[in-house]
Amino acid sequence: MLILTCPCCGIAADETELAPGGEAHLKRFGPGSSDAEFEAYLFLRPNVRGVHFERWRHAMGCGKWFLAARDTATHEVFGTYPAQTTEPPAHILAAIRAKHPDWSQP
Repeated sequence: MLILTCPCCGIAADETELAPGGEAHLKRFGPGSSDAEFEAYLFLRPNVRGVHFERWRHAMGCGKWFLAARDTATHEVFGTYPAQTTEPPAHILAAIRAKHPDWSQP
């Protein structure tokens, strides 16, 4: 079972209390974008096995969005941080590199 700690309210919640929101730190394309940009946004993204940054909403709690870094193969959680953060925090990147020394940030 996946357990994430909401950085907004501090509660450790299992996945039944959370709502997934897709990939984090992703430039979204919508109205006004070219067909090629929109196609790439919808269909041409990598489906990584390993370290992944995701958006989650604490649906059955405070209701706020937050971001999480986790390994999609092992479900190991490296940390969570507020949704307004534009880059993963240094302590989370350090935790990832401690487990995966050859990992590089996409």
